Amino acid sequence: MDRARLCLAPVVLVGLGTLFISLRWLWGKRKARPPTLWRKVGEIAEIFVFPVKSLGPVRLDETECTIVGCKSGWLRDRSLLVVDDGGRFVTARKCPKMVQIIPSVSSSILSLSAPGMRAISVDLSKVEKKMKVVIWGDTVPSNDCGEEVAKWLSRYVLERDSGVRLVYYPLDASSRTVSRVNKAFHPFDTSDLGVFTDETSYALMNQASVDDLNTKLEEPVDPLRFRLNFTVTGARAYEEDTWDWVKIGSVTFRNVRPCSRCLMTTISPETGEKHPKVEPLETLKKYRQPEDPVMKSLVGTSPSFGIHLGLKSSNGIVRVGDPVYVG
Repeated sequence: MDRARLCLAPVVLVGLGTLFISLRWLWGKRKARPPTLWRKVGEIAEIFVFPVKSLGPVRLDETECTIVGCKSGWLRDRSLLVVDDGGRFVTARKCPKMVQIIPSVSSSILSLSAPGMRAISVDLSKVEKKMKVVIWGDTVPSNDCGEEVAKWLSRYVLERDSGVRLVYYPLDASSRTVSRVNKAFHPFDTSDLGVFTDETSYALMNQASVDDLNTKLEEPVDPLRFRLNFTVTGARAYEEDTWDWVKIGSVTFRNVRPCSRCLMTTISPETGEKHPKVEPLETLKKYRQPEDPVMKSLVGTSPSFGIHLGLKSSNGIVRVGDPVYVG
């Protein structure tokens, strides 16, 4: 009898293990499906697209949502990048005045303007010279935008005739890989990656959370300081932290990870200068750092503010005034 029980024990353990794995798989499949019931939490107040990483924004009334981010014709979110002569990406973290360069896109023509500079244009449809660029460890295929705009950028950003270039990403799907840190966030996957974004193809900020932050600051900031695509009004402060599925109009997204904030938040879009007291980052660190030890091991002391989204439906249009639902 004892021998029979000993023989039976491994079978039971294997069975329980198989059941556990099956239940986890089924739970994952269930969680992967969008909900059927939705609750309205607010509406879209602002839409921002940043055609060139680290440069100024384009404010839109509506945008097409695609797998690699916001799009309106040739205007695509962070589909252009400033790189150094070695093909490594350059951002406003190192060169803060980059945020004062204002892009605009008309048909296939990208135009750039900046204080003290004559505007310059480049036809993206004629940009064909291939080159490889490196961003966050990924080597990404790109098209070089030419010598004229390279000299223009170098003069404004570096105050010399060379040193940086502008590149354009010509493909309709991301060439990036999921970073080690982002792999720890379920359900983050390759479909959530944008072109030259730091994390994902979409990000959302809650106006009420910004309002609450401003009660703690000497100098208030607005949502643009955080360079996210969508600003939602009507929700409670920090309610977005708990959202899982998010539907804007008829377009469905999923919250795939919090936005970890960095020195970019300290750069004024108006002056192109970093805040002398490193605000609002220092204030955010006082009450928005992760408490979970696993999360803290991933992001360190970076506070979270806003959420990263991945597109989980077919392409669709999001407009200012669209209702925002959560499931």
